[in-house]
Amino acid sequence: MVGRIVIADDETVIRMGVRCILEEAGYAVVGEASSGDEVVALVRAAAPDLAVLDIRMPGRDGIEVARRLQTEAPVPVVFLTAYGDRALAAAAAEVGAYGYVMKPLQEAELLAAVAVAVARAGDAAAARDALETRKLVERAKGIMMQRLGLTEDEAYRLLQRRSRNSRRAMRAIAEDVLSADAVFHAGGATR
Repeated sequence: MVGRIVIADDETVIRMGVRCILEEAGYAVVGEASSGDEVVALVRAAAPDLAVLDIRMPGRDGIEVARRLQTEAPVPVVFLTAYGDRALAAAAAEVGAYGYVMKPLQEAELLAAVAVAVARAGDAAAARDALETRKLVERAKGIMMQRLGLTEDEAYRLLQRRSRNSRRAMRAIAEDVLSADAVFHAGGATR
């Protein structure tokens, strides 16, 4: 998986260095910002897999930006900083930082932090998707149990069989059941 990354640092030389390191490692840098205020709009527009943010920037600092991104455009964050104090590290952890790299940047440290962040973000996305699929399947089973008088096990096996026979994911089959039930309820409500 190629990670799409946004970089934000108020120092042009640092941004150029980070871009060079990341692109040589195969990542796609999809945008750069020089202030915290630019980052939120950039993340919304570019939809990156990761944001590499300087903690101290003009306008909003990296911590404030990460906090705002959590609610407006969730994206994993790796922080860059020249400041090694514990309060900043604690603040970075509090906003869910996936990594924390000290300046001057060491290529190996940056790449390790980014690789871990991209992998963790992918794992988190897969876990959210699996949970959402499980919820949809559970709701579909409930509808089938109610409408068709099936046991939970029978409803699940019917979903599995439909999935296998149509060569479609269980999630898609569950969504079909939920859509059909919504149409059924909508039709009954207009009579």
